[in-house]
Amino acid sequence: MKKDDKLMTVPEILDELGGSSRRTFYRWRETGKAPEGLKLPNGEIRIYRSEFDA
Repeated sequence: MKKDDKLMTVPEILDELGGSSRRTFYRWRETGKAPEGLKLPNGEIRIYRSEFDA
């Protein structure tokens, strides 16, 4: 993670992936194929751009 690394929302990630479904993304997280990211107190997930790119 870099100092200026951007936190991405799930909709931003899905858009970058060409419109994959939210369910597909969460399935990838369950199987370890997606970056873990951060879970905010409100339940939303944020992924660092550098983790997504990796």
